[in-house]
Amino acid sequence: MRIGINGSGLLARPDLATMTADIVASEAAGFDSYWLAQTGLVDALMALTVAGPSTSSIELGTAVVPTWPRHPQALAAQALTAQAATNGRIILGIGLAHKPSVEGNWKMTWERPIRHMLDYLGVLEELLANGKANFEGEVWSFEGEYARPTDNPPKVMLAALGDQMLKIAGRRTDGTILWCVGPKTLEQQIVPKINEAASDAGRPTPSVVCSLPVWVTDNPEPARELIAKTLTIYGQLPSYRAMLDIEGVDGPADISLIGSEDEVAEGLAAIKASGATDFTAVITTPDPDERQRTVDVLAAANA
Repeated sequence: MRIGINGSGLLARPDLATMTADIVASEAAGFDSYWLAQTGLVDALMALTVAGPSTSSIELGTAVVPTWPRHPQALAAQALTAQAATNGRIILGIGLAHKPSVEGNWKMTWERPIRHMLDYLGVLEELLANGKANFEGEVWSFEGEYARPTDNPPKVMLAALGDQMLKIAGRRTDGTILWCVGPKTLEQQIVPKINEAASDAGRPTPSVVCSLPVWVTDNPEPARELIAKTLTIYGQLPSYRAMLDIEGVDGPADISLIGSEDEVAEGLAAIKASGATDFTAVITTPDPDERQRTVDVLAAANA
């Protein structure tokens, strides 16, 4: 199992220099990938591209770019540009987001999400692969042809939890990017269903990227309480609630990797055994010493 860093916690106080430094440090520590969410007023692909010249090998992924507010042609242009600027290290993670943000923040109508995603991929994948598309969908459409800045398109991955989205991810993309999913859910829900879909479509075994909070500490209860408070919403959103119910837990704090070095290492081993191909850590401790201990455990697991 490959291990990377999810630096989305830095978006609370966004600073491009800080993000770039964190990506550089993650590459120096030997991590395979670095991921940023598309939230607020920081553009994840642009932030990752800024770090491109300062790094050489670490993969740079979005986890994830919501599809509703951005036409697939616009995203294809941005992703291809980022791919060219980083010498082929971009992983384009996309997702539907959730009804509260679609209707509450963007004032759009949440409807036909599966059709929405199928149409989105119908435009996006053709433009990434060939620079042209002639697709007439029910939600998204595009006709046109352009020169691309690179003929090496980025991998596309899909945030997928439910059966229908996992089938789309397996049949159409390079894998799935997960948040707040534990080992039982990986083993019972995510891995078998996406692998079956990929196999039926004659595609390679997809990547399954699991992301969770990680915090090495000698005082786990306050850490768990803080994460429970911070991530309360994820225990309420229907798609995540369904996954937490499979896991048999109350909320995200119950599946976060919190505790001693040995306890966190055991948690990583359980995720690997469940079939995840990649793990990306959201390091949540504000304490520098605990952060370094956490990085050390993750690096050791990745060695």
